[in-house]
Amino acid sequence: MKFIVPTRHYAPTSTKAAPADTRPACENPDDPDLFFPNGNTGPALLQIAEAKRLCALCPRLVQCGNDALERGEEYGVWGGLSEDERRALRRRTARDQFTDAA
Repeated sequence: MKFIVPTRHYAPTSTKAAPADTRPACENPDDPDLFFPNGNTGPALLQIAEAKRLCALCPRLVQCGNDALERGEEYGVWGGLSEDERRALRRRTARDQFTDAA
């Protein structure tokens, strides 16, 4: 199943250093827990917003989001998408595929 992430974290999979302009924004965050808020209400909303702000600056935004969807990442902010947004995107994609098949 191929997902297309709406243009809006990428966990590095290689230890090889990438050029500065292609490094993921989340590679060396000041707060390593920033991309994994505890919940989705109250203070966690501010944390999600800050993680998304950093994601928006990342050159790997779309790749990261697609990879997270393909891996089925359940937790955290990946590719500028929160847990709830990825869940909704997976449901929408599954529903569209079901409708197309019928």
